[in-house]
Amino acid sequence: MAVSEVEGERRVISTGSTEIDKKLGGGIPEGSLIMIEGESNAGKSVVSQQFTHGALTSGSRVAFYTTENTTRSLLRQMKSLSLDVTDYFLLGALNIYPVPAAMTAEAALTAFDKLLAHFGRLQGRYDCIFIDSLTSFASQVGESPTLAFLTAVKSFVDQNMTIFLTIHSAAFEEQMFSRLRSLCDAHLRLRVEEMRDKLLKVMEVAKVRGAQKLTGNIVTFEVDPGLGMKIIPVSRAQA
Repeated sequence: MAVSEVEGERRVISTGSTEIDKKLGGGIPEGSLIMIEGESNAGKSVVSQQFTHGALTSGSRVAFYTTENTTRSLLRQMKSLSLDVTDYFLLGALNIYPVPAAMTAEAALTAFDKLLAHFGRLQGRYDCIFIDSLTSFASQVGESPTLAFLTAVKSFVDQNMTIFLTIHSAAFEEQMFSRLRSLCDAHLRLRVEEMRDKLLKVMEVAKVRGAQKLTGNIVTFEVDPGLGMKIIPVSRAQA
């Protein structure tokens, strides 16, 4: 089960991988706002897809908003990573909403308003929401509207919805990211590093509020076309 509950504790959403969950301190508690931040090609979408698969296999209902894919391409991409969710989509446990990337500030503000209104209609019907990616909207409108949007998103989180969002590291200056991180309950930071003449993806578990165990761990991985996230032990990666 990718969602579990211990008596007296909040249920947690896992990636479906025991190894990755250990690095997350046991999993992400339900009713959290999670920011997956990283540079280009660092694996932000793959991590969000891994969580999507984990949530669905537990029986959670998922709404996935994507500026990166069409419905068909997202299903095909996840299947190629051994994260096949086609049956969940056909049964209605997964809904995919392609969202055009914003090219103007006006379009970004309209998208924010529409997303919030849509979240309201989904409330009580879906447990987890994914937004991949927030970058095109945030880069058009700047800091204040993005903070206002995330503050409004928190009202849904407070009612036990779990919301994941991905954002590019270059979308804002560090001071703004500090404010965004303070709003979020969990923060995963991704980057690409060269190790032994090989480019590997690195995920730093910067914060998981309410985690069952200590966090602050590092996950080094590569994306295997047939296996998805393939964890590389740090000792081996640095050897």
